[in-house]
Amino acid sequence: MLAASRIAEAVRMAIPDAATTLRPDAKDALLHALKHERSARARAVLEQLVANAELAEHERLPLCQDTGTVWVWLRVGTEECITGDLHAEVNEAVASAYREAHLRMSTVSDALLDRSNRGDNGPAFLEVSQRPGAGATVHVMLKGGGSDNASRVEMLAPGAGWGGVRDVVLDAVAAKAESACPPLLVGVGVGATFDKVGSLAKRALLRPIGSPALHPRLADHEFELLDEINDLGIGPAGLGGDTTALAVHIATAPAHIAALPVAVNMGCSAVRSVTIELEPEQ
Repeated sequence: MLAASRIAEAVRMAIPDAATTLRPDAKDALLHALKHERSARARAVLEQLVANAELAEHERLPLCQDTGTVWVWLRVGTEECITGDLHAEVNEAVASAYREAHLRMSTVSDALLDRSNRGDNGPAFLEVSQRPGAGATVHVMLKGGGSDNASRVEMLAPGAGWGGVRDVVLDAVAAKAESACPPLLVGVGVGATFDKVGSLAKRALLRPIGSPALHPRLADHEFELLDEINDLGIGPAGLGGDTTALAVHIATAPAHIAALPVAVNMGCSAVRSVTIELEPEQ
């Protein structure tokens, strides 16, 4: 048994940490980029991003004023069952965490019909899946409007192949990277269905920067795209330079024989996620 209240408490604890502490892999990637960046202006931006991350962590202040919507991916062990109202508990945890940490509330009541601020930053955008074993893995990501607005989904013909996927990614970055707060972590999903491929791309952002895809061909594609994205010269904060992206992560899945779904989900320079492992209850 795994109580919904325990999962919600993990979400509540993760939110202020994600909002104020840059992921270690992202900070290391910024420092690595700083060593290799040739543009003086780009180096100045990277220095400011590193200083901002250090100040935010030390003072427990948000890395960015856009403290985002809350995306939760819960991976429940196949040996577990959840008791309680999971959605209600997690939504209350979100509201509590945002109030207690004095984070900006950013969600509206209805995207089309009522754009008044809800005042609780809910609901959480919750996905639930299974993994082997007991316990659960709770991924919490705070996603700002600028980076999500830069995302894209395309349904390609299967014959488009890797070249078509590559073009979608490069076109998306060229068109929107400047407004997504580069340097970016670019998540790419390929496969599944129209409604699932975006999640595939967002999940790719959880993989630590510096850990290439396990499949050698995917890893080659990631390095190829990273080089081509950085050759665009957009640079940190869109002010030019060598470092438009810190990494490209590709995740793939099965698909219909007539489809090649592709999604691009950009993570900004303040990529914010926390993963908590919940052990089985005794």
